Amino acid sequence: MTIEHDKLKKLALAVIDTELEAVSILRERINDDFLKACEFMLHCQGRIVVIGMGKSGHIGGKIAATLASTGTPAFFVHPGEASHGDLGMITDKDVVLALSNSGETSEVLTILPLIKRLGVPLIAMTGKPDSTVAKYASALLNVSVAREACPLGLAPTSSTTAALVMGDALAVALLEARGFTANDFAMSHPGGLLGRRLLLHVSDIMHTGDAVPQIHKSALISEALIEMSAKGLGMTAITDDNNEIAGIFTDGDLRRVLAQEINIHTQTLSAFMTKDCKTGRPDMLAAEALELMQRYKINALLILNDKRQLTGAINMHDLLRAGVV
Repeated sequence: MTIEHDKLKKLALAVIDTELEAVSILRERINDDFLKACEFMLHCQGRIVVIGMGKSGHIGGKIAATLASTGTPAFFVHPGEASHGDLGMITDKDVVLALSNSGETSEVLTILPLIKRLGVPLIAMTGKPDSTVAKYASALLNVSVAREACPLGLAPTSSTTAALVMGDALAVALLEARGFTANDFAMSHPGGLLGRRLLLHVSDIMHTGDAVPQIHKSALISEALIEMSAKGLGMTAITDDNNEIAGIFTDGDLRRVLAQEINIHTQTLSAFMTKDCKTGRPDMLAAEALELMQRYKINALLILNDKRQLTGAINMHDLLRAGVV
């Protein structure tokens, strides 16, 4: 089967335009009921229990995940399973968010009386404000759309988009109201890139003890080369008699030495090391170390304690392995 490319583009643009229209109408629906829904969720002593069937269930699952990751404890319960035992997952300290575009989904209707008996607030997200689900609601979120983006008017498209956006509006409003921070977000996403950037410290990944290349400033260049080769960090720290940092000698410094045909077996480091080298702290974020290294175009960083003494070292490979880059 073949179809003209222009027609494909026209169909795709029509879907986007229809869904944009559906989303834009939601601006009028951020009303007292929306504020009431936020209040119920903010004062919830348990968890937000999200229910929905079919495509509404898929959207509900995503909304529950977004709420949970932005500071509002939430989970999804399949309404079909709820009436066969999973209703026990809902307690009188919870708030229920029910998604049903028609407002008449039988599996949802079955458990509404039981939810009412528990006395928990019910937030209804529906496309039919006069439906049964809406009548049970403590707060009504109207996500009705003029038409679906599907040309047949059958497949949930605009309606699911509207519900998803309304769910995001709830989650972000609650995030702001709770004072939820980027660090809080990272705590619930320790395995993600943001989590690693906001939680991982230099002390978690730096080389310490004998693994840190270190040599006295009076040493020969050949001795520094041996130390660098043994430790494999592409550099060595240069220290003075008090174990304080005098500088750093890197692979780049070595290349510059060799380009001058200097005898590495007789020449000391002091004239060729980088004296004013960049350093970091054990408590700094690994992401901060990365930014510092990128800004100054260096591949390794010496880590000093409060007394300016060498306590560790990291290089770009360490940051790559830790997933910070």
